[in-house]
Amino acid sequence: RKNFLKLAGLAAAGIVVKSGKAGNQSVVSDNRIQKFNMHGYSSPKLNRVRIGFIGIGSRGSGVINRFARVEGVEIKALCDLYPNRIEKVKSSIREFSHNPEAYSGHDDSWKKVCEREDIDLIVSTTPWALHAPNAVYAMEQGKHVAIEIPGVKTIEECWQIVETSERTRKHCTLLANSAYGEFNLLTLNMVRNGFLGEIIHGEGAYIHDRVSGTDRWQRDPNNNNWFSYRPWRLKENINRNGNLYAAHGLGTICQAMDINYGDKMDYMVSMSGDDFTMSDKMKEVSEMDEYYKPYVGLKFRGNMNTSIIRTHKGRTIMLQHDISSPRPNVRFNMISGTKGIIQQTPVPAKIATSHAGWLSQEEYNSLEQKYKPEISRKVGDLAKNLGGHGGTDAMVAWRIVDCLRNGIPPDIDVYDTALWSSIVPLSEWSVAHNSGSVDVPDFTAGAWKTNERGMDINLTRGGTTKFI
Repeated sequence: RKNFLKLAGLAAAGIVVKSGKAGNQSVVSDNRIQKFNMHGYSSPKLNRVRIGFIGIGSRGSGVINRFARVEGVEIKALCDLYPNRIEKVKSSIREFSHNPEAYSGHDDSWKKVCEREDIDLIVSTTPWALHAPNAVYAMEQGKHVAIEIPGVKTIEECWQIVETSERTRKHCTLLANSAYGEFNLLTLNMVRNGFLGEIIHGEGAYIHDRVSGTDRWQRDPNNNNWFSYRPWRLKENINRNGNLYAAHGLGTICQAMDINYGDKMDYMVSMSGDDFTMSDKMKEVSEMDEYYKPYVGLKFRGNMNTSIIRTHKGRTIMLQHDISSPRPNVRFNMISGTKGIIQQTPVPAKIATSHAGWLSQEEYNSLEQKYKPEISRKVGDLAKNLGGHGGTDAMVAWRIVDCLRNGIPPDIDVYDTALWSSIVPLSEWSVAHNSGSVDVPDFTAGAWKTNERGMDINLTRGGTTKFI
């Protein structure tokens, strides 16, 4: 890449270059010319959405079962390294008349799925390092793509998916289920109707204890000796330090602030504490299973990471990440504006309009009914019945298919996917440089100034697809 520089200290020129393991990814200068604006782009309608799935572990199998229940879906191919996983999932979706072909046995078997001419959408629920290769290759083969969070891993990969999407005119969206949470959608509708006034600040997190106890570390002989934390995910936490899972807490905040369509992120800082639990946990579980002995003594990311982002319009965002402390679950949490605040945790969710205190539960319930958006009214309860993180897994599957069938832009486009992904490597760079400030790339190349608002929560277009 001609406009990439490999020397540090050039922030004044609009370039930030990082060093070290987390920092071998350069942030491109903001003089990139957009080849084609994928924001708002309506691809040709697809009456049937033919899907190939790559990665069928504990996450992928659930995702497949949600897509299988959406009208107009044909599941054509399933790919995983382990054939037994494919057979198990095929059995679970057969009642919905899906009979996909199996691909397994080789590291690059997934490419054959992308090369099929009878597939419109590739869904990747693989380990993180494969998200970008899957997405880029699939788009080059003429397929739309949906990848699991946290998205892609490096800044270079962020640019790769943006430039490939623009060149091929294929969408690259994110399976950001949290953006479809009932509270998230309520918050977004209240913001867009002006209830909170002008937005000042937002807070989100991925605080989710995935370390405590021993059950999750016991390997399953019936699942290729995997454990619930997953071998590849454990390795992602070694010799890295930052917010490794930013999208869960970030999505709704960006949508509330119209990031990429009215505002943009300017710069950020990030700080991590030490590891207080992971190293000790490896010592503990290595006593019950020698498999973990090679992990003893390794350096793991800190328990808590806090990142702060400033937007072009002067708003602030705070994100936190902690998956190894015994704390209740927190994802998207709070939006504050000039007229009020809405906050999800600690539960129950609360709303305030002054310093006098929180509104009563009765007042909250009344506002909840008033500002419940059309997408929640139409499919919220149906999605809950299908399960998957309170129905959000079903909701995101439904909406991706609905957009493709109606030929309308996805709620989360490639610029959102790239931006939300970029916070991970940017946070790593900042942590590695004494919490130094780092510029956030503008993946829209300035189009944020004129882009129309995304995330159509009131279904002004589409909404015609059903659940089976």
